[in-house]
Amino acid sequence: MNNASAPLQLTIVGLGRMGANIARRIKREVLANTPVNISVFDVSADAVKTLSAEGFTGLSSLADLKKQNDAANPQIVWVMVPAEVTGATIKSISEHLDKGATIIDGGNTFYREDIANADWLKEIGIDFVDVGTSGGVFGLERGYSLMIGGEKKVVDRLTPIFRALAPGVESAERTPGKTGAISTAEEGFLHCGPAGSGHFVKMVHNGIEYGAMAAYAEGLNLLDAVRNGITHPTAVGGKSETKYDLDLAQVTEVWRRGSVVASWLLDLTTQAYEEDPKLDNYAGSVADSGEGRWTVQTAIDAGTPANVLGASLFSRFASRGNDLYANKVLSAMRKKFGGHTEAKSK
Repeated sequence: MNNASAPLQLTIVGLGRMGANIARRIKREVLANTPVNISVFDVSADAVKTLSAEGFTGLSSLADLKKQNDAANPQIVWVMVPAEVTGATIKSISEHLDKGATIIDGGNTFYREDIANADWLKEIGIDFVDVGTSGGVFGLERGYSLMIGGEKKVVDRLTPIFRALAPGVESAERTPGKTGAISTAEEGFLHCGPAGSGHFVKMVHNGIEYGAMAAYAEGLNLLDAVRNGITHPTAVGGKSETKYDLDLAQVTEVWRRGSVVASWLLDLTTQAYEEDPKLDNYAGSVADSGEGRWTVQTAIDAGTPANVLGASLFSRFASRGNDLYANKVLSAMRKKFGGHTEAKSK
């Protein structure tokens, strides 16, 4: 039986850009009536040393988890490591925990893997919760939006941790017309359903993020084009040019205020222009970390249209030069059937 009066025993495994700040925010924000003892571990001894200097209990190895097992107050281990090593990390952690412990996967794992992890962990008496975590490097100050999957009784026990991490109801104005008690969603965390549901919602969230980013990028690309001049036919068959000397930093600045396209993504874009007006420090090769692919594949499985999300994913592939050969084929075909010469690069 859980000891309700004892501090929750939490270990954060993975102290990268988000894991370390998750530990820091919980320590800073957790409610006084539900204290949390926080231990930390990372494959980097330097990362553990840094957090230990801030007052966290550093573990030298995952085997140290055994020392913290307490049947009356089962351990909670939050895993925040890259997706490609998450499964192996969960397996290693499970070998050092007693029955009744809980493993939280806060990274970006494919939701079907969550379901499998929950099933085999249940067989050995360990609870599993998946938490889609959004907030990035700003989470320490802004808080994290949390999308949670798992059994209700397990999630309920973890609520003080989620509440400490979430931005809080004051982070946004209450939705007009909404009355009554404040929901956890309004605080910034939501129990979405059983295992896998949290990461499913986060997966779609990231797919939407791909699409929103692509829309901003394409629009700003058109605004950049008009600075160089756009030549187009006129009604009388001649040519005219549209050319405006636009300051894109100021365009994004004005869009941030009162515009229907205002958003945090636009805020960050404006900040990028302020730091690097011509974006000279960016090569334009855009990576994708998996969630966009999973979103599009799941849309295919469900038979639901995802035109924008799919196009935004494929545009990232193109940004890395993965369409170069296809473009060579196109150029060759035009040359052969019509004698067309290749367009000169600008």
